[in-house]
Amino acid sequence: MNGIIHFDLDSARPPREEVLAAQELPPAGALSPRLRDLLEEAFAEFDARAEPRAIAGELSLAELEEVLDGFDGPVEETVIGQIYPKGEAFALYVATLGTPLAERIRELFANNDLGRGWMLDAVASSGADRLSDLLAARFESELNGRGHPMSRVLPYSPGYCGWTVSGQRKLFARLRPAEVGVTLNDSCLMTPIKSVSGVLVAGPGEIHRFRPDFAFCDECKTRACGARMASVLKR
Repeated sequence: MNGIIHFDLDSARPPREEVLAAQELPPAGALSPRLRDLLEEAFAEFDARAEPRAIAGELSLAELEEVLDGFDGPVEETVIGQIYPKGEAFALYVATLGTPLAERIRELFANNDLGRGWMLDAVASSGADRLSDLLAARFESELNGRGHPMSRVLPYSPGYCGWTVSGQRKLFARLRPAEVGVTLNDSCLMTPIKSVSGVLVAGPGEIHRFRPDFAFCDECKTRACGARMASVLKR
């Protein structure tokens, strides 16, 4: 898995129920007419403006350790720090939904069109997260084709589970994702918004299991780690 990857809209478009669940909204069939209209408008905007693409590059264990050495804090006290030593293959990635969609979200909020801005932001957030999952599935398929049928891949990203966003500095220095239009500012935030970065870690499903009892787990709002682990352990 090396180079620039383009995604079709059908694969990058998130399921409606996933978008609603992330916002703690009821299923689509139970939405008010106003919310239903906002949801459909947001998906129309997504289809018209999203430009989903990524850049990825495989690297060795030693090269990954050099990347992980570039953030604030001891790596062994993070989830990725516990997972990667047991991994068998690795790939860095930066993925984005592109500038036009990000500019539209910014425009809606600047014009105080909060309902449309909020819903489009929600759809785009789920879409960006989906790109990480698509890359994980792609890497897993490639590894299976190389004779590693038991490899299970999950993405791990700076900004989550103890890996601070400062970790993006070395990740960006290695991948140079300006080729797909993504840059990093002094605060280690990505432009355009609705971009994601991280490392894909491959190995037997068991390597992705961990106890969510880190100090930072108390601050987690999503508690999505259980579902992530189950997604690879049950296969």
